[in-house]
Amino acid sequence: MRDVGACALLLGALVATSQPSYCETAPSGTADELVGLWKAQRWYGPYARGPLVIQKTPTGWSADFVGNRWPVRLEGKQLTFELPEGEGSFRGHAGQGDRIIGQWTSSNSLTNGSRYAVPAILEPSGRNLWTGDVTPRDDTFTLYLMAQKRPDGSVGAFMRNPERNIGVFYDLDRIEREGTAVRLVGHRRGSKTESVLLSGVYDAEQKILSVSFNERGGTYDFRRDTDESNFYPRGKNPGRYVYRPPLARSDGWPTATLEEVDIERVGIEKFVQLLVDMPIDSVHAPQVEGILIARHGKLVFEEYFHGENRDRFHETRSAAKSLTATLVGAAMQAGAPLEVSTPVYRIMYGGTFPADLDPRKRAMTLENLLTMSSGYFCDDDNDAAPGNENKMLDQTEEPDYYRYTLRVPMDSAPGDKTVYCSINPNLALGVVNQATHEAVLDTFDRLLGTPLKIATYAWPLDGVGHPYGGGGAQFLPRDFMKLGQLMLNGGTWQGHRILSREYVTRASSPLRELNKIQYGYLWWNISYPYRDRTVRAFFAGGNGGQGVIVIPDLDLVIATYAGNYADRAGLRIQQDFVPNYILPAVRGPGDDPKVPVVQGTFATPYGRH
Repeated sequence: MRDVGACALLLGALVATSQPSYCETAPSGTADELVGLWKAQRWYGPYARGPLVIQKTPTGWSADFVGNRWPVRLEGKQLTFELPEGEGSFRGHAGQGDRIIGQWTSSNSLTNGSRYAVPAILEPSGRNLWTGDVTPRDDTFTLYLMAQKRPDGSVGAFMRNPERNIGVFYDLDRIEREGTAVRLVGHRRGSKTESVLLSGVYDAEQKILSVSFNERGGTYDFRRDTDESNFYPRGKNPGRYVYRPPLARSDGWPTATLEEVDIERVGIEKFVQLLVDMPIDSVHAPQVEGILIARHGKLVFEEYFHGENRDRFHETRSAAKSLTATLVGAAMQAGAPLEVSTPVYRIMYGGTFPADLDPRKRAMTLENLLTMSSGYFCDDDNDAAPGNENKMLDQTEEPDYYRYTLRVPMDSAPGDKTVYCSINPNLALGVVNQATHEAVLDTFDRLLGTPLKIATYAWPLDGVGHPYGGGGAQFLPRDFMKLGQLMLNGGTWQGHRILSREYVTRASSPLRELNKIQYGYLWWNISYPYRDRTVRAFFAGGNGGQGVIVIPDLDLVIATYAGNYADRAGLRIQQDFVPNYILPAVRGPGDDPKVPVVQGTFATPYGRH
């Protein structure tokens, strides 16, 4: 009996590719039966989540969580407890008003190996009783497999993975089938040799394609997906897009309409229609997942795609380096004994330089870390460099990344060269930690999280619990965008000064050249074509299409989120969509609406992170 659902999916694929229908004659037992869209998803927890109750009794402190009571240790004002077998731990502080404020650290992610810390705030709910909720980052792994009949009779295939984009590493070419055995054939990234990359089994009766991914948790069962799948930006047949202003929430963002801030609605609607109609015809197709626009301090545009939404964590990758710079500046503004001229090794070793220290390390300052000019042998694009990010993350001998970095050999004198090294901003967080004598996440919550109303994040940790400052922190899209507005405001948020104006100016200025682009304090500098002139912009940029772009001349902030990790397709947002679709819709002071907009090519190769 013919599979009607499979035939419908197949016909849709054939119409899109202008190929003739062969539904009536597709032979059973061949790869033709697999034509269409398939999806597999696994959820790996964390299972420790839900209501948390902490109680103070005459005999001590205890926690009620996941159906059990756990003893809580009190050291000074710090409260801690752990679950067995590494399932998670809590660290908080009593005495911060009536609340207990801290973080919950989850078990290691099965999909990327990291532990993540999320905020955990407990409110008083009775005498000596505090309650709150633990909401860890969901550890999911999703795979889409698109199989399409080709003119030569073979069945072509590509794979998409929103969490890590592993499809660019499994560069599939086609699906082959013999009986129940299925082979996914292609090239591993960087190899010219074709081979069987993945193997599986097809159960024709259950219509389940099972493929083994040993390094990603085992076997994934693929089932046919629907036309409304999140594989597409907004379903396979999205219809016409109509603008709606962002929802007003109690997150600190005032909202308005596009028209109220002189942004042309027609141009923005045309741009969004382009995104929702985007053909997902290869692993390299742009996967834009969120675009937000704020002007004159008001959020005026917020749209999500591929199943993302405003209440879901999103990766920021190396855009979080700019968050590190912001936290450094906030600590300085709050009075920490810290300057950009502070010697790194002196502060990291408690106020004195270690004996026999390399003179170049003695000369290294915090500013060198913020401008990627530390002199460490640490190029992230050089696998032979001892300070290469992947080399540090993959090793297990030294779980403390601060100590690991301090032992990295020097390649040049500080300030002589600018080299992209993620260990630099991470060590900058270590400097903040030493200067404040406070856990970095507590400093973040106090200086940035509370005033900016950022109460939700998932921050990756090193092996001893330090938050990683080199990238990978996950935030709600509206919250992460606040960093750009804070910088645009000259360091204030709703009248509260968080950064000095001098620090903002320095951080956003073109101080160095890195990867042929200007660089400040972990913020990139570029110029965009705009009508009959150019406008300067600075931005936080991360692998895959993450960005917070600030254009002071237009009083404009644009936030972008995408899933093209490890793929140059992720650059298309900043290189094409912003200058050629968003900026033409923005009216500047004194702009004549009759002046035609000049569109053109734009390139900002800011690296792979």
